[in-house]
Amino acid sequence: MSSRGRRAGKQQPDLPQDGVVRIFRGKGGRGGKTMTVVRGLPPRELDAVAKDLKRFCGAGGSAKDGAVEIQGDHREKVAARLAEQGYAVKLAGG
Repeated sequence: MSSRGRRAGKQQPDLPQDGVVRIFRGKGGRGGKTMTVVRGLPPRELDAVAKDLKRFCGAGGSAKDGAVEIQGDHREKVAARLAEQGYAVKLAGG
């Protein structure tokens, strides 16, 4: 694996279990490309929400490791979409 690969032992931040969906912007481990990361969704809803958000944002992405990742910076759009679907949403991180 090259120097750009995943860092060994890197873990996701611990999130409080308060029912709030948090939306992050991240680059780490993705070759410098920006991703919108959604955490705090119920596990059984990850695939359906990922599919909806990818279509809504017109971007690629995936559901993995308990999070939805959407390619590009779509935090505002994703927050509005999830809020209209009834989720409690918070923009987190930088």
